[in-house]
Amino acid sequence: MDIRKITESLVLAGIKRKSPGWGIDREIPVSVEIPRQGDHGDFSTNAAMQLSRHLGRKPRDVAGELVDAIRLEDERGWISSLSVAGPGFINMVLSDDAWRAVLATALAKGESFGSSDRGKGEKILIEFVSANPTGPLHVGHGRGAAVGDALARILSFEGVEVVTEYYVNDIGNQMDNLGRSLFARYLQACGSDAALPEDGYRGDYLVGLAREYQIEVGNRYAGYSEQEALPVFRKVACDRILDGIRSDLDQFRVRFDRWYREESLHREGGVGEVVAELRKRSLLYDSEGAVFFKSEAGGDEKDRVLVRADGRTTYFAADVAYHRHKFRQGFTRMIDIWGADHHGYAPRLLAAMRGLGEEDERIEILLVQFVALIRDGKAVQMSTRSGEFTTLREVLDEVGTDAARFFYLLRSFHSHLEFDLTLAKTQSSENPVYYIQYVHARICSIFREASVQGVVPNESPSLSSLTLPDEIALMKKIARFPDVVGEASRSREPHRIPFYLLELSREFHAFYQKHRFLGETPERTQGRLALAKALKNVVSTGLSLIGVSAPERM
Repeated sequence: MDIRKITESLVLAGIKRKSPGWGIDREIPVSVEIPRQGDHGDFSTNAAMQLSRHLGRKPRDVAGELVDAIRLEDERGWISSLSVAGPGFINMVLSDDAWRAVLATALAKGESFGSSDRGKGEKILIEFVSANPTGPLHVGHGRGAAVGDALARILSFEGVEVVTEYYVNDIGNQMDNLGRSLFARYLQACGSDAALPEDGYRGDYLVGLAREYQIEVGNRYAGYSEQEALPVFRKVACDRILDGIRSDLDQFRVRFDRWYREESLHREGGVGEVVAELRKRSLLYDSEGAVFFKSEAGGDEKDRVLVRADGRTTYFAADVAYHRHKFRQGFTRMIDIWGADHHGYAPRLLAAMRGLGEEDERIEILLVQFVALIRDGKAVQMSTRSGEFTTLREVLDEVGTDAARFFYLLRSFHSHLEFDLTLAKTQSSENPVYYIQYVHARICSIFREASVQGVVPNESPSLSSLTLPDEIALMKKIARFPDVVGEASRSREPHRIPFYLLELSREFHAFYQKHRFLGETPERTQGRLALAKALKNVVSTGLSLIGVSAPERM
């Protein structure tokens, strides 16, 4: 039972009842929304204002007639009161029976309450993180990982067939620099005073990796030239750093369906194929020995190089080939989750897709803003260039996976995030993830105590005893959950889930301080246990959608 859909259906039924007399013979788009102010009712519709444009009448007059029609259609008494407000909004207050009916549905569906088949028939590829395998994941990658994984969970809950993918950039200058850097560290581990390349990677992680490899192979490569050693050390560096990335993501509860390597694009001829096709479509030109794509005409700042003067293709050429490969997989939609520093990259990529004859509207590009770490009220200094940065693993070791995932998702990814490490470790109501998890643990303790007292929850309890305003308020919050999931899915904004869970938790904690779940009359005790069970299920489901655990004890 979706209470918003029921309300919408009553409004549409009222319009249908009045349409013959009004002379309306086509569907009029109307919306049913939850008012921001609680005293405006449970739902509000702009139907009268939409209709007035076609009728040439005052919206409030139309609203008055529509209110009467909706009352006639409401045979089950779902709506307690209807009123006309402002320029012609119709505000609706639902009856207590309606909220009790939603609670009964929530109990019947259990932890599947809030799921739907709205996404049935959709097949969506979500590519996220895709950090270059040149070093460990840092805190910024963690935010992208949390957003991508939570979005995948939410879309799957909506019935979408979701495939998650990590694109591995394992070709190009950066990988050569990485291989040379590891070789230099290896030689140092062998006792040499070898210097790092000027443009090499300076993080301590390569020192540890070089020591491990030197222990494994000894001084086997100590006499090799850099050119001879490069293929070996490039592969060792890439593979082992990638293993570390997989391990970090696994600890972060992020698992990809597919890991797609750029190397395979080149090996299978995909990059050369798109360059040839773009040239065939007259979208390339030669200048100073290089090959340029006419991306400025497609909204980019300037034209972009696809093939350098020395014959090597650019990263952009590989990205174009990679996205063409995505299109050929039969996905209805593809979502790319990138860091905010890639904001200028989207126009050239979309221009290339259009140039190849693809429907670029099938690609959604979500840009995740930067993360600043705060500890004890002070910013934690980070610099990726010097190799001195806070890794995702360090954050997980310090605050735990639950807190890390929750704090990454507590703000819209469109906004910069200040991640308070000190607060994330606090075990009190000030810590939002602790505050929510405590709801689940506290409800579990209620059921344990009920068992001690010999109270057995009724599988099909009467809910008629739930009449107090605080009880109705909790039922309304539970009923809101399917809406929140749908909004998070449609807007691609996972932060709506933790926002909702915080609101629900505040309602529960306030209720717990004022009322007892046990020790009331048998009927009221059973009703409140039913309410507690539905709350527990919603909290558990909501936390699972953002990859956070729901502990039974704290």
